[in-house]
Amino acid sequence: MLFLSGTTFSVPSLMGAIMCVGVATANSILMVTFANDQRNAGMSAIAAAASAGATRLRPVLMTALAMIIGMLPMSLGMGEGGEQNAPLGRAVIGGLLVATVTTLLIVPIFYSRLRGDDSSGIEMAELPE
Repeated sequence: MLFLSGTTFSVPSLMGAIMCVGVATANSILMVTFANDQRNAGMSAIAAAASAGATRLRPVLMTALAMIIGMLPMSLGMGEGGEQNAPLGRAVIGGLLVATVTTLLIVPIFYSRLRGDDSSGIEMAELPE
């Protein structure tokens, strides 16, 4: 978004990038945790990743959309001193767009690929307590 709007890197834009990393990490952790719970319930890695993606779709989109809509007035940079904080809003909007797509598409793919082959040969139900 910074490139498309012709905005340079600055302290506010880097603060916006840090905010996006935090939101993306939180969403990804929730997705992986849900997939792990599904795996513990007996699902395969691919089915667990698909279930996590479908179940977490709405909360992830709501979180991202709320932040994007909230940052929209700031990113326009209108009013007195508005151009000072506009890079923060633009960085958050662009970062959240990329982070949301990554969370919903890339994270389940990586999860299913990394967790798909259980090479230990021990099922979760066979582990002693």
